[in-house]
Amino acid sequence: MSTTSVQSKVSDPPSPPRERRVWARVRPVALPFASLLVFLGLWQLLAASGTWSETLVPPPAKVWDAFVDVSTTHDGVRGYNGTTLIEHLGISLRRIALGAGIGIVAGVVLGLLMGTVGWLRSLFEPWITFLRTLPPLAYFSLLIIWLGIDEEPKVTLLAVAAFPPVAVSTTAAVAAVPKQLIEAARALGGSRWDVVRDVVIPSALPETLTGVRLAVGVAYSSLVAAELVNGLPGIGGMVKDAANYNNTPVVLVGIIAIGVSGLIIDGLLLRLERTVVPWRGRA
Repeated sequence: MSTTSVQSKVSDPPSPPRERRVWARVRPVALPFASLLVFLGLWQLLAASGTWSETLVPPPAKVWDAFVDVSTTHDGVRGYNGTTLIEHLGISLRRIALGAGIGIVAGVVLGLLMGTVGWLRSLFEPWITFLRTLPPLAYFSLLIIWLGIDEEPKVTLLAVAAFPPVAVSTTAAVAAVPKQLIEAARALGGSRWDVVRDVVIPSALPETLTGVRLAVGVAYSSLVAAELVNGLPGIGGMVKDAANYNNTPVVLVGIIAIGVSGLIIDGLLLRLERTVVPWRGRA
């Protein structure tokens, strides 16, 4: 046996056992599923303990029954308030898509301007910080006075809630672009727009997409507030209306629907981020 082959065998790391490779593949699914089973078990034990009444802490079976009732036509009643769960959720997602979309576009544009023009950042940054610290309910009543009780105040609230995270993250990302890259692009004859398009935007894109994910999360957390008034049909309006009648199972169904749909959308945004900026974390 040659010296080269001996050295190759010594230097090659041993391959992991088959069980370890299988576990590495199933772990991303197995661990969340196991945590869900533990959560359901603890929930059932808490409901069965009698510490609180079923009105406050209904067992999982009652919540499941409520899920079936609001998702189908049951005893002549279609869903909740004549609208099924998927329809409530779809209407709310449309509001989020429109409101958060407006806020995200405005935040990206203003963030790019604030990151590249110093006096604009000095002018607008205090106002964005002021807006970011306000809870949605603080100005929702004002939006109702200005815009009425139809779709306009709901969409506006979601847009205002989604705007600051994107604007702040985009501004910080643009300001953090290495000056050497900008100077090198200008030295090669690039115009101001060329520098922004070919250097600033690609460099700022990872943090901007993180801001988009945060903005969508903030819009979701503001959904129930946005649908407090005239929110039916809508998943947040369903939660609010059911809470008025102490219908805790339906409230929990609505909360779970909001959370699960939020997880799915965040996963899609994360997949988009990995596709658009595959170099993140590798360079």
